[in-house]
Amino acid sequence: MDATTTKTRVFLVDDDEVMLTLLDAVLVKAGFDVQSTLNSVNALKAIEEARPDVVISDLMMPDVDGFELCQAVRESPTLKDTCFIVVSAKAYASDETRALELGADGYIRKPINPDTFAHRLRQIIDDQIDMTFWGVRGTLPKTGEGSLRYGGNTSCVTLEFPNQQMFIFDGGSGIKELGAHLVAQKRKRINAKLFISHPHWDHINAIPFFAPLYMQGNEFEILGAKQGDITMRELISAQMDGVYFPITLTEFSARTYFRNLEEGTHDVSGIEVQTKLLAHPGRALGYRVNYNGRSICYITDQELYLDDSEFFDPYYEKTMADFIRGADALITDSTYTDEEYKTKVNWGHSCISKVCELAHKGEVKHLHLFHHDPDQDDDHIDRKLSDAHEALKALGSSVICTAPKEGDKIRL
Repeated sequence: MDATTTKTRVFLVDDDEVMLTLLDAVLVKAGFDVQSTLNSVNALKAIEEARPDVVISDLMMPDVDGFELCQAVRESPTLKDTCFIVVSAKAYASDETRALELGADGYIRKPINPDTFAHRLRQIIDDQIDMTFWGVRGTLPKTGEGSLRYGGNTSCVTLEFPNQQMFIFDGGSGIKELGAHLVAQKRKRINAKLFISHPHWDHINAIPFFAPLYMQGNEFEILGAKQGDITMRELISAQMDGVYFPITLTEFSARTYFRNLEEGTHDVSGIEVQTKLLAHPGRALGYRVNYNGRSICYITDQELYLDDSEFFDPYYEKTMADFIRGADALITDSTYTDEEYKTKVNWGHSCISKVCELAHKGEVKHLHLFHHDPDQDDDHIDRKLSDAHEALKALGSSVICTAPKEGDKIRL
């Protein structure tokens, strides 16, 4: 449903008149059609008569609280397709969990941010995933005129889900920009998962500069593959050893914990995440996130050898194509042009023709070129994108290919 063409009908239930007035003003300004009541006792009858698209309810109300109202809406035959969203000052995880168990589609904590509330609401109503690129380069950050369009930061991508779960992929220098964005939004009680593809410097070196790690009330789990007997916790803490960096893990104010991942299928915050070991020095993991019929693959760094190479492994490429099969988005290592790759064999990165071949074989919908060499300026990346379009055309492929820029947001 698109609020710009057909007004989404919202019914507000809250015993706080000031809050009702605020919510009404914010939503009407954003193009919603709004009705409301202060009386939770008669709310169900009023909702059934109004037949809204969305019910927004407080939790702590006399006589009939938000839990009871949510359950009643879910049991009403006339409201089976109605979206139910809790907006409450109760910040306890147990209350959010209970509301979702009773059938709520989303949980937003008060006080609301008038500048972002309508977008947050729309994200829940439309079941959107926001995919944002915070850094698209590899190896080293790049500065100067040649990086003004695509940006100069190294690997960092986020997925934000309707219930505000946040997945962060890699902690390159782009994660610092993500942190600044979250602080500017005055985001509190951030609960996020940070997936590390592998511990080479350009994928972890800005984690100590991620401001939300130093804010009490936030919670982060850092996940990735062990390197032999070296755990994820040891990998991250080692780069913050006093010899290399003046601040250690003990300075984090956020609750921070770690999980070692192997190749397989994992449940992360109720979302399925598949992992696959990649052709890259050391142990590197590719990730596939499956959510409500959509799939996003984040696969960097990996080397796809040319077919005539002595290192070519057809079995690996088959399993990789199966891993990405039918994905809505493939974000993958496309470091080199084919010509550049001739002198970079066994450096652990891929060239454009092989990336396009993989995306075509895997029948992905959208290929995102990623992890650009620091010697490549913006014009060079443009040429790689043009090469990719030509390669896909030659394959007769239906894959859509883009080269995301730093700051690009894509809704899935």
